[in-house]
Amino acid sequence: MCSLLLSAPCLPRRLAPVIGTVLRSSSSQKQPVDLPDFNTDVDVHTHRLKRPERPPPSPARRWAGLEGLRERTEGSLIPDTLQEMEKDEQFKITAENLRRLGQVKLTREERKKRQRALRKLGIPNFREFLLKNLKENPQEGLEDKHQSLKKQPIEIIQLNIGLYCNQACNHCHVESSPKRTEMMSREVADKCLEILDRSPSVHTLDITGGAPELNPQFRYLAAGGAALGKKVLDRCNLTVLLEPGQEDLPDFLTQHGVSVVASLPCYSAKNVNMQRGKGVFDKSIQALLMLNERGYGRSGTGLELDLVYNPLGGFLPPPQRELEDKYRQELWDTFGIQFNNLYTVTNMPIKRFADFLYRRNELQDYMNLLVRNFNPMSVKGLMCRNLLSVNWDGRVYDCDFNQQLDLAIPRTRLGLSAKQSSKEGPSTVHPDLKSKGLSVWDFASTDDFLGSRVVTDNHCYGCTAGMGSS
Repeated sequence: MCSLLLSAPCLPRRLAPVIGTVLRSSSSQKQPVDLPDFNTDVDVHTHRLKRPERPPPSPARRWAGLEGLRERTEGSLIPDTLQEMEKDEQFKITAENLRRLGQVKLTREERKKRQRALRKLGIPNFREFLLKNLKENPQEGLEDKHQSLKKQPIEIIQLNIGLYCNQACNHCHVESSPKRTEMMSREVADKCLEILDRSPSVHTLDITGGAPELNPQFRYLAAGGAALGKKVLDRCNLTVLLEPGQEDLPDFLTQHGVSVVASLPCYSAKNVNMQRGKGVFDKSIQALLMLNERGYGRSGTGLELDLVYNPLGGFLPPPQRELEDKYRQELWDTFGIQFNNLYTVTNMPIKRFADFLYRRNELQDYMNLLVRNFNPMSVKGLMCRNLLSVNWDGRVYDCDFNQQLDLAIPRTRLGLSAKQSSKEGPSTVHPDLKSKGLSVWDFASTDDFLGSRVVTDNHCYGCTAGMGSS
């Protein structure tokens, strides 16, 4: 998601109770913590980035108004996305590096860049930094200071069911696009539902991608999760509702009471299209209007529509409560759109956003920003403590960010041999499952993870900066 993931490392557990801890509630914003750079202005439509030294792009098309919106937003976004990918220098550089180095080596190089930035700043690895700060700022509920990030009862299973997407956003931490082909199989989906049924502590099934709705297993999983009495979240990029073949998607979501968590990084067309691609803003507005027509975001319907904001560049998001008020005013006054909650997330310095920062020579400054704004109050509610993340191929991780960096949960955490083959599983399962950590074929219930230590690395500074990430 967008992989918004929303989902947004580990996320502070501060969301309204009905969504559990996948996102963050605005009530936690008044913690007495010194965050020196948590002062971004709420007028996000005025945020601008200093452009690299290159010819300026053509001016972005201004919002043309509600008249004719439905007609303007007909048809697939995919051709426009592919065309932009062919023209975008950053995408071309990344594609060439991927072809030349391969995904594993490329991810390793990205980690080294973050580590070098921290070393130049004289900052230790995240685990050492965390333990030092917890000793200085003891947190209730984290009595074991040497193993502070341990799994609590798992309340959320997050499934990244594929990387195929109709968009290719420049901040995407899963590097989704129309060129990705990875998709969850029915056999893995069945196993996930089986685990969900056997895990009484889990109250939420969080489905993300890519654009998860474009995966053949999305509706099967959403309906299956709802049938088990679980809350089902759809991490939606909004534009997918207007893709050919998805005409009945809003009605499907309504029928099964699926909660929609939608990424909308601004209420301004210019900023949205800059971050997410040409034509995305118009389609996002039309999709929101379609959801509102079915009762989403409206009081008393029980159909939840939450929005997610992430910054345009290398800075922290504004205060959540104030920004929510701003969004509510702008979207209602201009478009007549209603929603339930807005959640702000910090951009993680991984994948496309890490490349973006590195090419602008801003990675070190951004890592310094995250460390400077470490929030000890965020640690107790980090989402990696009560969430289990499952990849499209069945591999299991502590969070979606670890998943994208391939920081798998070691098989030894469940007392299994590091090289032991899974006892069961389809022949289509990913060939690396036997040697790269746990998979859904290795356990029956999420209860097995209670008390196990969370895998951390240098990207985790993003989870504990300001109000955290998703």
